[in-house]
Amino acid sequence: MQPFELPDFYVPYPARLNPHLEGARTHTMAWAREMRMLDEDRDPGTPDIWDERALEAMDYPLLCAYTHPDCDGPELDLITDWYVWVFYFDDHFLKVYKKPQDQDGARTYLDRLPLFMSLDPPEPVNAVERGLADLWARTVPSKSDAWRHRFSVSTLNLLRESLWELSNISTGRIPNPVEYIEMRRKVGGAPWSADLAEHAAGVEIPERVVGTRPLRVLKDTFSDAVHLRNDIFSYQRETESEGEVNNSVLVMEHFLSVAPQVAADTVNDLLTSRLRQFENTAVTELPHIVADHALDPAEQASVAAYVKALQDWQSGGHEWHMRSSRYMNKKSLGMSASRIPALLRSARISLPHVPFQRVGPTPLPDFDIPYRARVNPHRDRAGRNVVPWARKMGIFDPQPRAPIPLWSAEGLIGMAYEICAASIDPDAGPETLDLATQWLAAGTFADDYFPAVFNRDRDMAGAKQFNARIPAFMPLDCGATPVPENAFEASLADLWPRTVSHMDDRGRREIRTSVERMVESWLWELNNHLQSRIPDPVDYLEMRRWTFGSDLTMGLSRIEHSHEIPAHVFETRTLREINTSAMDVACLMNDCFSYQKEIEYEGELNNGVLAIENFFGCGRDEALPIVGDLITSRRRQFEHLIAAELPGLCDDLDLDDTARTALSAYVEELRDWMAGILKWHRETDRYDEREIPPSLPKPTGLGTSAFRLFSRSSR
Repeated sequence: MQPFELPDFYVPYPARLNPHLEGARTHTMAWAREMRMLDEDRDPGTPDIWDERALEAMDYPLLCAYTHPDCDGPELDLITDWYVWVFYFDDHFLKVYKKPQDQDGARTYLDRLPLFMSLDPPEPVNAVERGLADLWARTVPSKSDAWRHRFSVSTLNLLRESLWELSNISTGRIPNPVEYIEMRRKVGGAPWSADLAEHAAGVEIPERVVGTRPLRVLKDTFSDAVHLRNDIFSYQRETESEGEVNNSVLVMEHFLSVAPQVAADTVNDLLTSRLRQFENTAVTELPHIVADHALDPAEQASVAAYVKALQDWQSGGHEWHMRSSRYMNKKSLGMSASRIPALLRSARISLPHVPFQRVGPTPLPDFDIPYRARVNPHRDRAGRNVVPWARKMGIFDPQPRAPIPLWSAEGLIGMAYEICAASIDPDAGPETLDLATQWLAAGTFADDYFPAVFNRDRDMAGAKQFNARIPAFMPLDCGATPVPENAFEASLADLWPRTVSHMDDRGRREIRTSVERMVESWLWELNNHLQSRIPDPVDYLEMRRWTFGSDLTMGLSRIEHSHEIPAHVFETRTLREINTSAMDVACLMNDCFSYQKEIEYEGELNNGVLAIENFFGCGRDEALPIVGDLITSRRRQFEHLIAAELPGLCDDLDLDDTARTALSAYVEELRDWMAGILKWHRETDRYDEREIPPSLPKPTGLGTSAFRLFSRSSR
């Protein structure tokens, strides 16, 4: 029996079938036999993986004919061979390495596979190596070097991150939802599928826009939807037959403590939300990229064809899952009928938000932050010095398009950024602590100024102009800067040379990129305000790391070790996950403390608690424990990575004692960072919460900032 009934899936586009299906079926069966994937022809020592009957029943040609309905016959043959290879790899890895939990053998096996992504590979010893060498030679000659690089990275992620799955199986560890979504993109293979969709459509995305947020989000949302759908259909096979723990339905069961049916419905809601994010990005963000990067008509056509190819894949992939023998796919309703309730439910997810709702003080969860917040002895000095510095920068003065000052000296004293800086870096010298405190003040002032002007006026063009000026105040050569137009630009012009003059080019670029990402992320927040749209929870959390400025404060800590820890260490998955898990702890804590201020007084809709409310259709008091559990799970993942992965990473990279000691110190500073941010939130008055008598109208409109300033000063 099925463990749950399949939910009503949101499938907004009809599936179409490629007319060359039968040719692909004939071709790929012969190709699989030639690669020695089938039992009767398998390599010596290879266990039973597939026989001809099993391969025919799984019908990968049907998958590819549905997901690539417009390509010609030879292209469909090639794409189908790739999918036969990737599913064979998945089943081969399961039987040979996952079930026996052979991590050493798996590592040796996976380390060899990149050798076959070459036009001059070594002699293959198994069907996976043989198939990869054949496919690489047939695929890459027609593509640019940039596409080859993207595709090789996607393929390597697909192969190497299988060790993450194997480690979870070996320890019985079920990942948390945030970790699962982000890791599944690598090991699940959908980014690889997106790259192949370019090939099948005969187009390439212009390289200069590949890394932009809209193109990145299109690929990520496509990938998440593909993986979440597959997890629902494969849950029974994976949990009952394969001993798998890496499945989003199981993750939700464990995280929410719910039955499989509720978990599957929740995963389906997330699948719907990710598809709606895909659509929203394509409609509201992609046109800006076309204009900002001046794509010519041919380039615009390529991007449009790519978007269409990803839409075709979603619908075709769903149709194949409903038909393949590989999955649980009994459904009581016909697909045309089941689409109706899914479409209705998706409308709920996109309802506009009503701002300035009265919510009252927030009942904060118990934050699982077991680290002791240390205090820098120079804290009081930093607090005294930040006020005259801010006055010199013009922070207390009227700003362009903001004639009423946003901050006052009294307000800045109450916000107490020296508490945050002193706990984040308890060992810093007096000048360094002054600098850190002033960076926090400057960044937060800009975070207040931006919505006070551009959100209020719904001015995306002006916001882009504001964003475009920022790099000029952070010249890599520490040269001249333009005349500042506002207090934030004046602050950058002052802080930049004081911060980076003693750094090498690598350190300067890291800090500048962090500031640029922070300011650019505010455009995303503005775009949500223009639509009155509460963000999708996955998109929110990934963008919140930038809007909060996490990368900037972490980057300032990392500078101290830049000469002792090789740069490539911070590019590894383990270090990225350590950093992002700590970021999420801090960001979600901030959302809890700032909830009333943002929702009731500021009309904000970019808040993690609100995102959870909107996704689950629940109230604040139901959403807060979920956010608290996310904070706990991410903090525990932080420690898990340090204990379970970091020592092995140091060995794999052959780090010397100096680098290992510096890396340990950096990890300890991240603990200080989380503890310090919690301490600051508990002691600052920036997020003071109070009940407003019902007879007193809530502050809205142009005077809101002045009202908040007056009420803070009067307290």
